[in-house]
Amino acid sequence: MVSKISALALDIGNKRIGVAGCDGLGLFATGLTTIERKSFEQVVAELQYWVKEREVQILVVGLPYSMDGSLGFQAKSIQKFAEAVAEALNLPIEYVDERLSSVQAEEIIVSQKRSPSRNKALIDRKAAALILQRWLDTNSVRRNISPP
Repeated sequence: MVSKISALALDIGNKRIGVAGCDGLGLFATGLTTIERKSFEQVVAELQYWVKEREVQILVVGLPYSMDGSLGFQAKSIQKFAEAVAEALNLPIEYVDERLSSVQAEEIIVSQKRSPSRNKALIDRKAAALILQRWLDTNSVRRNISPP
């Protein structure tokens, strides 16, 4: 029996947060929205809407590891922010290596004949969807195992 999954992925930047969700089977990730970062409270309030609307069970956050695999200042800052958000939303959190997800998202935008500089929010949403898809693909075997 396949268990239902509802995850919300975040691509956290200094100005914006890309948000993505998945279908109930955990097969496909889709960009949902981009949140402009004005205050911590405002970010949590906007995420609470999605958590309630989609009955979210887990937050998946992209971490920008350095190319050598270490966690730099930016990654540690994102971890601190993400953990505060997860606590405020009362959700467990898992991290995904997001190296190059924004580059991939930008390439998708360019392939659609759109301007990356005019579609920053769309790039953030697509990056969040790529992060979530990576997490879904990595965890699909674990979710599909039926209890004995």
